Amino acid sequence: MLFSFVTWTLLSLAAPILAQAACPATPSPFPKAATFPTITTLPDPFTYLDGTTRVKSLDEWYTCRQPEIVKFLQEYQYGYYPDHSLETVTATRNGNTLSISVSAGGKTGQFSASILLPSGATSANPAPVIIAIGGIDNNVYLNAGIAVVTFDYTAVAPDSNTKTGAFWSLYNGRDIGTLAAWAWGFHRVLDALEMRAPEIDSKLVGVTGCSRLGKAALAAGLFDTRITVTMPMSSGIQGLGPYRYHALSGQDETLENSKAGAPWWSDSTLGTFVNQSERLPYDAHTIAAAIAPRHLIIDQGTGDPYTNSKGTAIVVFPAAKLVYRWLGIETRIGMAIRSGGHCDLSGYANVLPFVLQVFKGTPTSRNYSDLSPWTEMKEAYPWASSIPAAPSTTATASTSSTTAGASTTFATTPSSTTTTTTTSTTTSSAAGPQQTKWGQCGGNGWTGPTICVAGSTCTKQNEWYSQCI
Repeated sequence: MLFSFVTWTLLSLAAPILAQAACPATPSPFPKAATFPTITTLPDPFTYLDGTTRVKSLDEWYTCRQPEIVKFLQEYQYGYYPDHSLETVTATRNGNTLSISVSAGGKTGQFSASILLPSGATSANPAPVIIAIGGIDNNVYLNAGIAVVTFDYTAVAPDSNTKTGAFWSLYNGRDIGTLAAWAWGFHRVLDALEMRAPEIDSKLVGVTGCSRLGKAALAAGLFDTRITVTMPMSSGIQGLGPYRYHALSGQDETLENSKAGAPWWSDSTLGTFVNQSERLPYDAHTIAAAIAPRHLIIDQGTGDPYTNSKGTAIVVFPAAKLVYRWLGIETRIGMAIRSGGHCDLSGYANVLPFVLQVFKGTPTSRNYSDLSPWTEMKEAYPWASSIPAAPSTTATASTSSTTAGASTTFATTPSSTTTTTTTSTTTSSAAGPQQTKWGQCGGNGWTGPTICVAGSTCTKQNEWYSQCI
């Protein structure tokens, strides 16, 4: 059985908006490292790559700036993600083992994944799922009614310069980092789950990994909007550790020692910023912000200085949260600080309340903005004092028609995307607060506005989340 996809482009998805205001041109070719100015603080995420134009609205963020970020992250860090519309994915299942085959350009790559189901998961009562690579405390999630699916990331691409495994069987010769290859593995596992695992709710998906695998989980969440919640742990440089404030925890994972020790994690272009990382036109907060409007929960231990837990907590997280707040979705990003060291298994329980709130609407008293024992470092993001005017959360009541919503997948080369069509609800004239476009408008436990502003419709994504789109 072949797995069919509905393909869209980011341009066509945004066409009604772009017809009114075109996006600023992204420099072509992309500027070289030496041409960027040195910026010692975190770069302004609202300023385009041209260095002068700033985002003015939510629509502009989602239709212009966010796609630009995803595109230049491929140029400067990850390498260009393969065009998924040119791939054919097939899968078979034997018990709880999935065998996955991906074909493209006359070549085929294969690997497998293992499924662990919680008690009571059936096709009539499918469970949310965490897809993980590396070690994981399965019971934390299984006991909470969440399925766990794992795969051998080295069967996708080894953690070395060796070009073997399913990914390189298809794409050997391309300048793509292993982090993007492992992210591709997450996505192909999700394809297989959609085909062969009716006991799993493929619209409620988390991805996780720790250390270099946390970097990969971050990339997986960035490049595929089917991912509901991205859960990187102890991810450090090339993850959510800042390039610029790399020594805040007292030890020092840097771009330089990262590229020296594992140059294969990224594309070759990132290496051109070695010894001049302050010229990077982005930092880790930019990657985090590009995941919006989806959920992101970051795990770091206070006893993990090498990956700069402090820098992630006091620099990256608050800067990214400013973007989430501006978008009206600040509760969708969280910082989970715990005691303990690198990749401590307690990290899985550390993020569980956040995950349950996303998947099941389970309330939590945990404050995932608490940075204790540290305090945010506001001087790291001076642009916070001049953020574009916040969009209004209320608007004059109006009528909008019912439309079908789409959950988009950033499979970017840079334009190919996969969508899953969802049903939508109808907005109607009503007094009182209205939700801005892209904001949450419904779901189990939701107590905020349920009517969208003119030009957007409250669209049901799942039982716990509806969005104005």
